[in-house]
Amino acid sequence: MTQGGDWMGQARAAFQRGDDAGEIAALEGAIRADRGNILALLAMAEAKRRRDDSRAACSFYRLALSTAAIMPNVPSSLHAGLIRGQEFIAESEKMLAAHLATELRDAGISAASAPPRVAEALRLLTGEQALYLQQPAMFYFPGLAQRAFFDREEFDWVPAIEAETAAIRGELEALIADAGDRFAPYVTAHPDRPPPNNPLLDKPDWGAAWLWQSGRIVDGMDLLCPRTLAALESAPQPVIPERAPIALFSRLTPGTHIQPHHGLLNTRLICHLPLIVPEDCAIRVGAETRAWREGELLIFDDSFEHEAWNRGTSDRTVLLFEVWRPDIDADEREQLARIFTAIAAYDESDHG
Repeated sequence: MTQGGDWMGQARAAFQRGDDAGEIAALEGAIRADRGNILALLAMAEAKRRRDDSRAACSFYRLALSTAAIMPNVPSSLHAGLIRGQEFIAESEKMLAAHLATELRDAGISAASAPPRVAEALRLLTGEQALYLQQPAMFYFPGLAQRAFFDREEFDWVPAIEAETAAIRGELEALIADAGDRFAPYVTAHPDRPPPNNPLLDKPDWGAAWLWQSGRIVDGMDLLCPRTLAALESAPQPVIPERAPIALFSRLTPGTHIQPHHGLLNTRLICHLPLIVPEDCAIRVGAETRAWREGELLIFDDSFEHEAWNRGTSDRTVLLFEVWRPDIDADEREQLARIFTAIAAYDESDHG
């Protein structure tokens, strides 16, 4: 049987005598013998480039790059070819984008005028936008729409909470002024677990004043923030012993950046009611970045990669709480609550 090295020798000989068909046949043999043969993949990509078959060249370059990405050590002799492949793919994507722009413009279609989903598909196709999907850190529920943000108008409980913005802000201000600073670092370490690898660990830069925590109203908060807690009763919050509801005032001090991360679950949505928002504050969820607007709920799926920052000169504070996703029905919610309760019971028992 012809080995990979023999195939490569035949390919080099065919190339030197100008036999394109013979070179490609030999390279095909080398790749069949070892699909992870990066040298053969790069040589095939170059052969396809000489034949002006850009799409085929890109496919072989991509396979070479993905193979190299999982190798513990890539021979230095392959580095130049891999870099050349990256550059060719990037240039090909630009050419495709330009081609599509011309063809679609002539057909009366553009990302600016197309329906939102068509526009997003075009941005993904041309590489203008990266693809982000739900990637919860703990529990994934299948079949849910891949949506980073949800519109306020989709929820009938939103107006009642937004109408209480002034009262909620007043309770926040009184909480800070009269009850001492109830804010503590949001990111903390569990005494029996390794500390999280988070630059905000134990720092007040990202502060939390909890109203509901671990499924209970925090001591004294029913007296300090009665209007806030009453407003939250209209939201479809999960109820899970020792876990939910949760609600807190979330504060970012100036210069704070919450690094990109994923939430634990895709069965919930995170809600922010912006209370105090200076300029230059925003949150990115998936590919979309939005600024907070005081008094207007911002609702998103935190199982998408997301990050937030305060580049302003004063604190940014929102009321943060969670609700069930609307595309999970009542029976599913009941079953999920039982599952999460069982997980919580296991976590709190001694299995050592």
